[in-house]
Amino acid sequence: MHDSSQVARLRDALADAEYTVDGCLDALGPQAYGALSRSETVPALRSLRGDGGPLATLIRLFLLQAPVPYAQARAALPFDEAVAGGLLERTGDEVRAAVDIRPYGEADTDWWVVSDLGSGIGGVSGPVRPDHVLGIGGASTTLAGITVREPVGRALDLGTGCGVQALHASRHAGAVTATDVNRRALDLTRLTMALSGVSNVGLAEGSLFDPVEGEKFDLIVSNPPFVISPKGRFTYRDAGMPGDEICRRLVARAPEYLNDGGYCQLLANWQHVKGEDWEDRLREWLAPTGCDAWVVQREVQDPAQYAELWLRDAGDHHDAGYAARYDAWLDAFEQDGVEGVGFGWITLRKSGADRPVVHIEDWPHAVEQPLGAEIEAWFGRQERLRGLDDAALLDTAFTLASAVLQEQTGQPGAEDPEYVVLRQQRGMCRADRVDTVGAALAGASDGRLTAGAIVDAIAELLGEERVALRDAVPGTLRSLVADGFLLFPGQD
Repeated sequence: MHDSSQVARLRDALADAEYTVDGCLDALGPQAYGALSRSETVPALRSLRGDGGPLATLIRLFLLQAPVPYAQARAALPFDEAVAGGLLERTGDEVRAAVDIRPYGEADTDWWVVSDLGSGIGGVSGPVRPDHVLGIGGASTTLAGITVREPVGRALDLGTGCGVQALHASRHAGAVTATDVNRRALDLTRLTMALSGVSNVGLAEGSLFDPVEGEKFDLIVSNPPFVISPKGRFTYRDAGMPGDEICRRLVARAPEYLNDGGYCQLLANWQHVKGEDWEDRLREWLAPTGCDAWVVQREVQDPAQYAELWLRDAGDHHDAGYAARYDAWLDAFEQDGVEGVGFGWITLRKSGADRPVVHIEDWPHAVEQPLGAEIEAWFGRQERLRGLDDAALLDTAFTLASAVLQEQTGQPGAEDPEYVVLRQQRGMCRADRVDTVGAALAGASDGRLTAGAIVDAIAELLGEERVALRDAVPGTLRSLVADGFLLFPGQD
């Protein structure tokens, strides 16, 4: 369905039925709507019992992947065009969805994302097709949440899939290029953009950066086919490269396609190999880029957990070959010495600095999404810290960030705590352990006194030598600033 007038009629039907995020939430209620995220449809079917209206029909068709009567389908949307366009299938008096059309959006806009039916809810009972186009999931929403959203001229969504990242980028980029090696993905993304009324996204077919050779972008985002698998079976997840090579190549090549100051943000998997530190593996990827970089490992799975996850994801757990595929996956990991697989995100910024900042951390704890503004602020803090020697750092009047709590741990009845932790309630929700001086420095930073003046006061209070304390504090101070506990003048 690529005729503009047909797409417009379908878009009008979806909007008139209030088939939007808010409309579906109102129709189903929070309990049933929440159950859908766990691929459970019973609560939603109960909520719609006896309702044959257009919204209930669209929810049954696309969200619940359940059959509906022909008459209800015809009343809900331009039926003949939807069948001719491959969106619906009719068997007698029964109509089923042939694709997933899902309401999505931001606070002030409604979109519709088109993808293939997933194996988690009733539409597909076995393994998905090789060119399967994945719908909205945890990975795509995670990447959307961490992306820096400053206005830019040009953005690239590399490996667009169903077009989720391109939709978000279309709101703050003058022009967006969405690429994919899978032609079916580009076809469905084209329909996603047309249904959603987005006109500044162009499509290009090809692998990695091949479709945009010689071009430059201010923002590159990618949810690539990062799954580490023994055999490339599905284009949406398998790159057909050994191990974590697809992610290494993306990191290596991205700077060539970035304008100065531009960001590249991607989700990635990386191997934990026996006898090798995973952080060293990532540093080897990042060092040649010359970019500032921040890597956050969110989860680590052992080989068995990892194989099970992706076998279920593709619907292989319904297939007779499940055990053999599972065994082959574990064989491949064993041969390569893989003891685990890390999942997380990588952000690069083409800063042009002589001394790029590379920070790699393991943070499996809860964070507050969206994080795009915090990630942009993190890179801004590193840039400012890089330009300050210790004397200039101490001559700066910092302010304690909002929503920071102090926690003290020690034995009951003890006069002094064993240690003190500063904990953020926003953003990355970090918890940094500090000593007495660090806690006092953070607590007294209200933007009126320089850090050096506060340190001098602490030295006098503790009876310590002022110069010695000034020499000892900059390391702690830099850490508190880098992690966002203390803010530069003018920062929120």
